[in-house]
Amino acid sequence: MSGGDKFQDFEETLEALVAVSSSQADKLEQVKRDLQAFLDQHVEIKKVMMQILKDVAQEEENVGQRLLDMEEEKKLREKELDGLEEQLRRCTAKSQTMDSELQFLQGELQRLRRSEEEINALRNEVDEDTTEVIPSAIYVAKLFHLITKIKWEYDTEPHILKGVHYGPDLATPIHFDTSVVSRSDVSDKLWNFVSTEW
Repeated sequence: MSGGDKFQDFEETLEALVAVSSSQADKLEQVKRDLQAFLDQHVEIKKVMMQILKDVAQEEENVGQRLLDMEEEKKLREKELDGLEEQLRRCTAKSQTMDSELQFLQGELQRLRRSEEEINALRNEVDEDTTEVIPSAIYVAKLFHLITKIKWEYDTEPHILKGVHYGPDLATPIHFDTSVVSRSDVSDKLWNFVSTEW
């Protein structure tokens, strides 16, 4: 093979290499573009995923805060409910006490009404008796006073006779204990005050 053939072979080989090389370069350029597109897409997907993760984290934080707020609200409501239940228990107990007091007072009122009716009945009886008995008793007491000149004290103990005899010259006190002195002695002493002169 001559030098020209070699050169031609070399030239052909070089052309073949350039052809292969330019074809590979195109392929490499395409691979590079595909790789860059893939990397760009990967970066975009990563950004989207990061945003999604941030949104999820924010939503979880919001949900967690809402749960905490709801738990706090629940505790407040339970506390209010406990307070209302305690207030209801106190009101119920007070109501029962007031019902008992009301029943007692109604019983007392009925008892007082019955007593008032009894008192009115007794008053009516006394009024009837006094219209008949007292005038005659007053007449007898005045007659007794005119005859004996004795004025009795009525606010003494039952067994004590106490009064004053108003004689013509002086007033004489009278004091007898009927638990010690016999009735006949008391009667005799009282008759001694009565004047026999008319």
